Amino acid sequence: MNDNPVILAFCCHYCAYAAADLAGSMRLQYPANVRVLKLPCTGKVEVNYILAAFERGADGVFIAGCLEGGCHYLEGNLRARRRVERAKKILQEIGLEPERLEMYNLSSAEGPRFAQIATEMTERIAALPPSPLRPDRATVEKNVQEMAAAAQAAVAGDNR
Repeated sequence: MNDNPVILAFCCHYCAYAAADLAGSMRLQYPANVRVLKLPCTGKVEVNYILAAFERGADGVFIAGCLEGGCHYLEGNLRARRRVERAKKILQEIGLEPERLEMYNLSSAEGPRFAQIATEMTERIAALPPSPLRPDRATVEKNVQEMAAAAQAAVAGDNR
C-alpha cells in the first residue's frame, strides 16, 4: 500500500489543463497529491520526460491531452499515446508496474472528468507498493518542481 502517492500530470494547454482549471473553478475536489504540469501539447512529452518523472520520485504519471482527432497541433496527442505505450514497456522491463502510467483524452469542458481521472489515478497508485525509486517526500517535491521548470523551458520555443 502506497500512502499519499505523488502523481505528475502532463496536461496540454488547450484541453486537459483547461479541464483542470475548470475543475478548480467548479470547486470540485480531487487529491492534492496530483501535480499538474502545463504543456503546449502532449506531443511534446518525450519518453525520457516520463521516465525522468519516475526516476525523480513520482509514484504515478498521467498524460492528459485533447480528444483524439481534436488536437490543436493535429497529431500531438497521437504521438503522445505512442510514447506512453513505449514508456509502459520500458517500465515493465525495469521492474516497475506499467499501471503507474496512463494516457487520457478529454476536452476543456470536462472538469468533472479531470477530477475523476485524478482520483482514479491516486486510488490506482495507492493500491500499488511504493516505488522503489522514490526518495523522501521533500526531495520528491523539489524534484517535481525542478522537472516542471525544465519541461517548461524545453517546450517554450516549440509549440508542438
